[in-house]
Amino acid sequence: MAKEPQTPLDDELARHDEDDVETPEGEAAAAAQQAEERLVEGELESLIDDEGDTVSTDDESANPEAEMLAAQVEELERSLAEAKDQALRTAAEAQNIRRRAEQESEKARKFALEKFVKELLPVVDSLEKALDAMGEDATEAHREGVSMTLKMQRDVLEKFNVEQVDPHGEPFDPQVHEAMAMVPNPDMEPNTVMEVVQKGYLLNDRLVRPAMVVVSKKAD
Repeated sequence: MAKEPQTPLDDELARHDEDDVETPEGEAAAAAQQAEERLVEGELESLIDDEGDTVSTDDESANPEAEMLAAQVEELERSLAEAKDQALRTAAEAQNIRRRAEQESEKARKFALEKFVKELLPVVDSLEKALDAMGEDATEAHREGVSMTLKMQRDVLEKFNVEQVDPHGEPFDPQVHEAMAMVPNPDMEPNTVMEVVQKGYLLNDRLVRPAMVVVSKKAD
């Protein structure tokens, strides 16, 4: 589309505008307008900065609360760990107490007859000595009666896990033997039981009475 020709009036108005810009008054007006634009831009930037500071302040004010919550969580976790540890210790201690009680109960059950056995052993000793001391003049009925009584006594002791210790010819054991004397004997190895003066007894493998023995030693 062709540009419309300018009239003399249009040319005059254009020249008038150019003259206004070039005059001091026109320059002052342009400078004022630019200053106003810069002021508006500065106010906008200040508002934006203020908004950023407000957000930052809000974030900072929220941090102490978050730190407090974190500290509370840490304290709760520590308390929970301590409670678990205490519970485990208590359970272990209870188990140890129960085990010790069971052991004591078992020991009491196994060795409750110890005192009674000690009182019964002299009776057995007397029957054995009586049987050994019987001479040829003893009647068969008498001998048989003593022998049967001794067997009954031994059966009762065996029933309650009482074991006889008769170490004749065995090496001397200080755990279950008590040496009454040491006698030189060239026919036996040194430290061997030559004679049993009194038999020993065990109750559930625990010594009730040591065997009284005579031990051999090397001949001079």
